[in-house]
Amino acid sequence: MPCLRFFQTALWVLFSFFLAHPTQAQPDPITFGQLEPQYLTAAPFAADTAAAAVILCNYGKSSIVREDAQKVQLRFDRITRIKILKKAGFDWAKVEVLLRHGMPGQTEQVTELRGLTYNLVAGKVTQDKLVASSAFLEKVTDQYSLYKFALPNVREGSVIEFSYSLLSDYVIRFRGWQFQTSIPTRWSEYRAVIPHRFNYKMFVQRTQPLAIEERADEQGLLPRYRWAMQNVPALRREPYMTTTADYVDELSFELADHARNGITDTWEHIDALLLRHEEFGHELGQTAFLKTDVARLPAATPTNAHQRLAAVRTLITSAVRCNDQPGLLVSEPLRRSYQETHQGNAATVNLLLVAALRAAGFVANPLLLSTRSHGRVQLGTPQLSQFNYVVAHVQLPDGEEVLLDATNPQLPYDLLPNECLNQQGRLLGERAGTSRWVAVKPRHRHVQLRRVQLRLAPDGAYSGETHDELAGYAGAEAREFLVQGGEQKFVKNLNRYRPTMTVSNAVIANRDSAQLPLSVDYRFGLEAESDRPLDVIYLSPLRDFGPGRNPFLAESRLYPVDFGTGQEETLLVTLTLPPGYTLVAVPKSKAVDLPDNGGRFACSVTATGNTLQLSSRLTLRKPVYAAAEYAQLRELHQQMLEKQAEKLKIRKQR
Repeated sequence: MPCLRFFQTALWVLFSFFLAHPTQAQPDPITFGQLEPQYLTAAPFAADTAAAAVILCNYGKSSIVREDAQKVQLRFDRITRIKILKKAGFDWAKVEVLLRHGMPGQTEQVTELRGLTYNLVAGKVTQDKLVASSAFLEKVTDQYSLYKFALPNVREGSVIEFSYSLLSDYVIRFRGWQFQTSIPTRWSEYRAVIPHRFNYKMFVQRTQPLAIEERADEQGLLPRYRWAMQNVPALRREPYMTTTADYVDELSFELADHARNGITDTWEHIDALLLRHEEFGHELGQTAFLKTDVARLPAATPTNAHQRLAAVRTLITSAVRCNDQPGLLVSEPLRRSYQETHQGNAATVNLLLVAALRAAGFVANPLLLSTRSHGRVQLGTPQLSQFNYVVAHVQLPDGEEVLLDATNPQLPYDLLPNECLNQQGRLLGERAGTSRWVAVKPRHRHVQLRRVQLRLAPDGAYSGETHDELAGYAGAEAREFLVQGGEQKFVKNLNRYRPTMTVSNAVIANRDSAQLPLSVDYRFGLEAESDRPLDVIYLSPLRDFGPGRNPFLAESRLYPVDFGTGQEETLLVTLTLPPGYTLVAVPKSKAVDLPDNGGRFACSVTATGNTLQLSSRLTLRKPVYAAAEYAQLRELHQQMLEKQAEKLKIRKQR
């Protein structure tokens, strides 16, 4: 044993020597305090007209260091230089560093903070120093804090730079790196020095090519890694995008083993961990208190499986209210939540649902999910932290699989919250080896139907009645809007794209009947500019009552369009012309199809006497469209809007 300790000590001495005296090390891409004066002028940024700021260089390096004979730490050093172009970029001078401190005896701290703001004043470069003592720590949760500081005297045209070191006791979490942010980056580089005894898995998520990807082994002891990206475009949120974390160009690490002692969980190990966890699997085994209430439900028959599923879910939604907190582990024992507090986080509510379904005789198990805002699950990275939600999975005797959630009683019993529509989940079987991956396929679509009875007056004014039906996820969104904003705001929102039109006598039906479409009936009116009869009237009723705008404005897109579920929008308008007026020409019908039966837009107009029937229907059959399909999807919407905007020419008969 003394020999082993001597060998370990000698190894760390040698390791420390190589850290202090690297061989064949590349020069750093940036030196703090040395700014080229041209970056304080506008010329190098003539092409960055849309950007509020530009990262000139973002450079980080991490290594494992030895604090004493018993302890090792991670050391992370960072230097960042940013050009401020507009006032909107001033926020980049306010820096936040996330620090962990949740585990006993483990912490993270920032040291060696420096900062400078460069300005060009009367042709001379000035420097304003950051006062390190102005930085402060803000507690976020029991596990995390934010270390905050702000660069001084920032104005349009300034260049700011800062550097700091971070020491962490969390060796299991080697510091990752994001090459991409919400503003353009000229150069982003990350380096890592990792001893052989620490075996980290490395994951690169990227849409841009790496300018540098190198590994250099120094005498078989210290592998040195280097990654860099150049001219990285800004990552901006797009319509129907899950979370930018799914697409950002980044590098991440996971400790696979240390000194040949495997510590990384396989998915099977994670399954076993949860099955015996005090706040997960253990709670599912303590649910005898549910049997009496479940026994009062209607008896099961071969034909009423879905009716009984709905009844079990109603039992839970009536007894327990979700406190709107996600979670994978229960916030309190299931018995206490059900019988005493009558509330709990999402895991508490949905594990109660699993337990009640089992008591009702169903084959029910938890399905682990990552919500859309939390990010997609990476199947090749077995980490429990990838999940933040759980729902109930039921296997019916005929093989049908049903997913249920009890956090929102206003949703249909078999409709998952939209946040849960994130492609796949991990089904946790009751026994080891029975878990599997399950595709999260919504049973409902986003369906909107609008029927309009429109009467046109000789002066161009019109009035009528509208009947809207919102089913599936459209109904769920509308009910949520009613809960959050109230009925008055909901009615006002009906004509948000037609502010000159009046809306009155609105009646909302099926508000509390989640299984039925939410229906809205209201009257509308649009006054004419003059009360004199017109010889010719131009009208675009499909545009006036349609969606109003194309959500896909960008000419190209790097990321999938993720609706979560299929879409269907139907608009039917019956237009009654005033006596003595006629339609000059009936517009041609039109249909546009997406490749591979991915979707369709169809529009038609028919005339019978003084009545016109106008129909517009958009169907998007795929929940997710790849980036390569974006151009066709955008063009489909554009052609739909152009067709809906076509004017009907209505002439007074002579």
